[in-house]
Amino acid sequence: MTIFDADYAGALVLLLATAAVSLLGLFVVPAIVRLAVLRPYWLVRNSEYWRLISSGFVHANLSHLFFNLLTFYFFAFALEGRIGTGRFLTLYALGLLLSNLGTSYRHRKEPDYASLGASGAISAVLFAAIVYFPTSSLYILPIPVPIPAPLFAVLYLAYSYYQSRHPSGRVNHDAHIGGALTGLAFVAVTDPAAFSRLLGVIGAFRSGAT
Repeated sequence: MTIFDADYAGALVLLLATAAVSLLGLFVVPAIVRLAVLRPYWLVRNSEYWRLISSGFVHANLSHLFFNLLTFYFFAFALEGRIGTGRFLTLYALGLLLSNLGTSYRHRKEPDYASLGASGAISAVLFAAIVYFPTSSLYILPIPVPIPAPLFAVLYLAYSYYQSRHPSGRVNHDAHIGGALTGLAFVAVTDPAAFSRLLGVIGAFRSGAT
């Protein structure tokens, strides 16, 4: 199986679309970013509701884009293969929409606040994937050892929480937490048995540790 198989069509389209639109906005047509960025203060006042979705396809810089797409690559394809394209795309859309709604509510009184990035949707994918694949690991250069997926998720959230309290630029760090909760809630509603399996793995790990 490869990422070009039909079972992974949703993840591949999202990966390519996000990369293409982000790179165009960063290096070719900067107006794309201006039209797509989320501005909570103006969301209702100017009826700019499309920004709840469009902001997920643009990024602040290359490192922001790379980190988000790297996380997506590690987890999205396996998750789509497990839950199917329809549920995967629903999860991604909900993660993006709900996390941006949370961001919009929090910053609704700040005229100068703006944010962008697919962080909420990708965080939803990450945490849903961890429920299904709790023993998975990933490699991130230059770290020479595999990082357990649950540990990566905790570090991911800790970093997001810190950055949300010390904001810089337009990266929507708030969305990571909202996306994570969306991902966990989505699996709880659509596949409660997956949580039972996860708890079994956690219980076995704790028993082995003691």
